[in-house]
Amino acid sequence: MRWALVKVCLAVTTMVVAAFAVPLGLVIQEMARDRAFSNAERHAAGMGPTLSITTDRAELTRAVATSEAGGEGRMAVHVPAVGTHPALTIGERRADPRAVAATRGQGRARTVTVPGGYALLQPFAVGSGEIAVVEIHVPEREVSNGVTTAWLVLAGVGVALVIGSVAVADRLGVRMVRPARRLVGAARDLGEGKLGARVPEEGPTELRLAAVAFNSMADQVVGLLANERELAADLSHRLRTPLTVLRLNTASLGDGPAAEQTRAAVEQLEREVDTIIRTARDAKPRTVAAGPGAGCDAAGVIRERMEFWSALAEDEGREARVAGVERPVWVPVARADLAATLDALLGNVFRHTPEGTAFAVDVHSGDDAVIVLVSDAGDGIADPEAALARGGSGAAVGSTGLGLDIARRLAESTGGDVRVGRSVLGGTEIRLWLQRGTARPSAGRRAARAVVRRRGRRTPAR
Repeated sequence: MRWALVKVCLAVTTMVVAAFAVPLGLVIQEMARDRAFSNAERHAAGMGPTLSITTDRAELTRAVATSEAGGEGRMAVHVPAVGTHPALTIGERRADPRAVAATRGQGRARTVTVPGGYALLQPFAVGSGEIAVVEIHVPEREVSNGVTTAWLVLAGVGVALVIGSVAVADRLGVRMVRPARRLVGAARDLGEGKLGARVPEEGPTELRLAAVAFNSMADQVVGLLANERELAADLSHRLRTPLTVLRLNTASLGDGPAAEQTRAAVEQLEREVDTIIRTARDAKPRTVAAGPGAGCDAAGVIRERMEFWSALAEDEGREARVAGVERPVWVPVARADLAATLDALLGNVFRHTPEGTAFAVDVHSGDDAVIVLVSDAGDGIADPEAALARGGSGAAVGSTGLGLDIARRLAESTGGDVRVGRSVLGGTEIRLWLQRGTARPSAGRRAARAVVRRRGRRTPAR
């Protein structure tokens, strides 16, 4: 915007300067020419009285020599033959004799071009009634006297006007662009989650109104988020009462593996509810790692969660398999977030496949990405694209449709993604790609294709 304004101002000022300076320069040039020929006419008129009195050579020679133009060698007098007196020319003649004769015959002044400039031919009547012609030489330098200086002055004034207009336009552009840049920066900060981003309400009227609207919008966003967090905390808090009853009822289950698993599940559920309440109250995002070195061991988290789900799988007659967790696998996400994502994916297996359906969790670790594959031997997902959309899988009975969305948001927080395809077990495969460091997406895709080739199947495109 700033440079566009400067360019427009430069073009307009240049056209205005040219529109005024060029005609003015031509007028000055014409005025210099008129001034030179007016002086020549004045010098010629000075010989008129002398020619009306006498045509004597001596008298005319003296008159020419004493005149200003004659003293400079720029005057000549052409006297025709009178009676027995022959025609004579006094002074240095430059004009062609035919031009002199034409002037004498027409009886009016004329200007002809001669070497070094111009010649003014002025006719005068002598005492005998004949016509004499006074020739005044006008040098080229006198015709253009002061014109070059005038053009230089006009050019300087034009350049100064252009520079001044550009400077003014630049300042105006800065005055307009700076608030616009601040508005863009604040919008970017707000989009990145910096809810305290605000814009100074200054600058041109339009930008000032835009800043006011942006600040009002940001305040409303903060208020809506605060209300949403409070609502999430309140709704989560309501779960404490039935959880307390459930925990008390588990005390009557006695001893045994099923009772212990139930009590452990209730305790974990209470911890998750407490975590949701604290997170909602604090409004601190936990998905993105806090800094260099932050994250968790994905292999350890998967072993821990598979230990929990394997016990339930044993009760339902499901075959559970896990691979790739023999060594630590670092991923740049919080441990609690990765555990919640795995629980959501594995919970979907238990909810949406019949008892006895096998499932597996595979981990593939590369230099720049970690791929977690959650597979089952169920019926699969008919529309993977819709399932990845928030709430898209909610059409299934007993599903909120947010499980895959939780996994997608976790993967995208690292620069990765989630894909849904057909597994080697015959059912659904959820591919969770977690990017490490600043790896490019293309590198992650190459790693994913390598996994696909190793597993001997094709992953559907998003």
